[in-house]
Amino acid sequence: MATASTASLPKALSITDAAAERVRMLMSKATDDYIGLRIGVKAKGCSGLSYDVQYAKEKMKFDEVVEDKGVTVLIDPAAVMFLIGSEMDYVDDKFQTGFVFKNPNEKGRCGCGESFHV
Repeated sequence: MATASTASLPKALSITDAAAERVRMLMSKATDDYIGLRIGVKAKGCSGLSYDVQYAKEKMKFDEVVEDKGVTVLIDPAAVMFLIGSEMDYVDDKFQTGFVFKNPNEKGRCGCGESFHV
């Protein structure tokens, strides 16, 4: 029987092969010394929150570090509770190009898809 202290916590974020490949490509073309990408959320759009992806030069004190498939993604501590259990993917098709997040915590999205709420 698992107890609270022995039960494994859900991963903050998983990274698909496509997302990992895109992160590697971005890091190889970066003109500065970055250690990975930092994921956060910010107030934006009509549903309230939007994903924010930036280069990271260093690990901040309380960042959640996700190392998967040979890439490093840091999660801003204020965003962890919104991202737990999410999957980071990269899509490049006729309709969109960019990182997309499959987030089980989302309760809805705005019509244009720019923002979400939990």
